[in-house]
Amino acid sequence: MRESILTIPVNEVFEPREGCPICRMRDTVEQHICEYIMGAAMMEPDVRMETNKLGFCHTHYGQLLKQNNRLSLALMLNSHLEEVRANIIDKKGLFDSKDSKAKKAAEVDGTCFVCSKVQWGIDHMLDTVFTMFQKDGKFKNMFKSQEYFCLPHYHYLIEQSAVKMPKGERSDFLAALDEIMRGYAKQLNSDVNEFCNSFDYRNAGKLHSAEMEHVRSSVDRAIMFLTSRGREEE
Repeated sequence: MRESILTIPVNEVFEPREGCPICRMRDTVEQHICEYIMGAAMMEPDVRMETNKLGFCHTHYGQLLKQNNRLSLALMLNSHLEEVRANIIDKKGLFDSKDSKAKKAAEVDGTCFVCSKVQWGIDHMLDTVFTMFQKDGKFKNMFKSQEYFCLPHYHYLIEQSAVKMPKGERSDFLAALDEIMRGYAKQLNSDVNEFCNSFDYRNAGKLHSAEMEHVRSSVDRAIMFLTSRGREEE
């Protein structure tokens, strides 16, 4: 396939062949959205209406704080808190029982402006991934040479491919995906097992040798594989 504005960002997240490429895709989109929301977009009425209503999840509040622009975040928090107070906490009416308020609070707790935009961005990039896998032999080989896909994105790729790929092409896609996952999960399990065994007195000092880096990092890598998030992102 000829490179285009759609294929270039996909190639960029798949080229490193290290870690989960869909995590890299998410991280790239997240960064753009966080920079966008903390910039001039913060004062756009339609954007503020969405952030007032949806707020942000814990993960993305943390990422917004890292933008080092607390005034912008405080302005959004201020109007979001006003909305929460007006529509949930202070609201009084015939149909505003404690149970209805709890339901509304749960809805707000489960929404995030950044999450919604990131998911939209990932879905559109995955459309290109599926097309490239079918039509671009070079990309197909690059896909097959990935180190791994995290479990949440493995699940999402299976789910989305059922909707967006022809049956025959999907079979090839899933076979490639499963081969990657089997190999990495087996090695990761072995590394974590070796990490556990290293605490046996008979293996004293073994964990700290240079060739054991893959074992020392196994716990962090297992968490990343199972959740798609590392400790530094919490």
